[in-house]
Amino acid sequence: MITGRDLVIDLFAGPGGWSVPLRRFGIRDVGLEWDHWACKTRAAAGLLTIRTDVAMYPARIFAGRTRGFIASPPCQAWSMAGKRLGLLDQPLVHQAVADLAAGRDTREKLLTACQDERSLLAAEPMRYLHALASVGEPEWVAMEEVPDVLPLWKQYAAILRSWGFSVWTGILNAADYGVPQTRKRAILLASRVRIAEPPLPTHARVAEPESLFGPGRARWVSMAEALGWGATDRPVPTVCAGGGPGGGPEPFPSGARKTLTDARDRGTWTAPPTTEAIVLKPQTRGSGWTARHGARGDSPATGPAPTCTSKATHWTWALRSNNQPNATVRPISEPAGTLFFGHRANECTWVARPAHVEVQETAPPAPIRITAAEAGALQTFPADYPWAGNKGQQFSQIGNAVPPLLAGHLLAPHLGVTLDPNDFTLAA
Repeated sequence: MITGRDLVIDLFAGPGGWSVPLRRFGIRDVGLEWDHWACKTRAAAGLLTIRTDVAMYPARIFAGRTRGFIASPPCQAWSMAGKRLGLLDQPLVHQAVADLAAGRDTREKLLTACQDERSLLAAEPMRYLHALASVGEPEWVAMEEVPDVLPLWKQYAAILRSWGFSVWTGILNAADYGVPQTRKRAILLASRVRIAEPPLPTHARVAEPESLFGPGRARWVSMAEALGWGATDRPVPTVCAGGGPGGGPEPFPSGARKTLTDARDRGTWTAPPTTEAIVLKPQTRGSGWTARHGARGDSPATGPAPTCTSKATHWTWALRSNNQPNATVRPISEPAGTLFFGHRANECTWVARPAHVEVQETAPPAPIRITAAEAGALQTFPADYPWAGNKGQQFSQIGNAVPPLLAGHLLAPHLGVTLDPNDFTLAA
């Protein structure tokens, strides 16, 4: 039971990107979420949820009980993956924020002029913040959105400063905090009791040694490491037959579960000798390290990613974000690009690329669609997270979620706790 001013409110809570680290810190949030399948996932994960339209729920019900406030408004209206009509609606959203901060509710009038009805959802956090500010709450605020929303966060920051908050806004790259994905997001952090500032990055594109000027930074976490690929006892990419995301066809015929081990059975797959080249050693070896590599020894898994071979060609695997000519394609020895799905869920695939520049005598192996479990791991959700719905609905939840590891870095200073990144590296 939550008593006193200990409540943490999570608007647009999704499947639990903020909730996972909060639970690790011993705190339970109350998520407000409308999507049926996200609510199902949260319920299966044991997370407190109010299924409601955030724009319709009475904000004052939380006044007098709230310590922390989190908001990640839907990004579809602003995202590069969509039509980005939110950019056209931006003046209307700014107006709604200014009006709500002054206690004037003009949302209905402004909504009629919006090109995308979802645009105005980015103003909803101000309605709640205004209601809470009347009783001197909350103690801290954390908000996240796509980079194009940064000007709006700056408007929020100016208002919050006038209410006595210390505020920081800026763009952070999730890869700089151990997420195996170069996902950039606009962040707002605010506090009534401490100086608001971004967490210190723990990772970099190139590893940095410890120096007199600060702690070292590990190399960005690769997809291979996050998925546990590379060790001799780890699986290679998998795909379930019998229906793709949203009901689309699979690249393999229906039947039993298929894996790239079929290639090994045909004698066309080899696992080369071990190497340190693509598997990053964790700085510490906690529960996450054990979950990833097992308890058979004290050395991290060092085998390279799976490599398919033909008579004249060596193939390595990469993740292609969609089937457009300008799609991001990253080798599994690097972090993924920003994961987004929706209608493109069918197009995010593992593709084979030649390991050497030479004349190709055989066709590459067929692309293999990414699974929800793999996508969830690249977002730093636990490997056994209970995603609800069909594959399309699962992909939608995953693509819209905040990476729990990034959220943990953002929340830990507000909560006065120490983050152990190993608690979030739970590849199968």
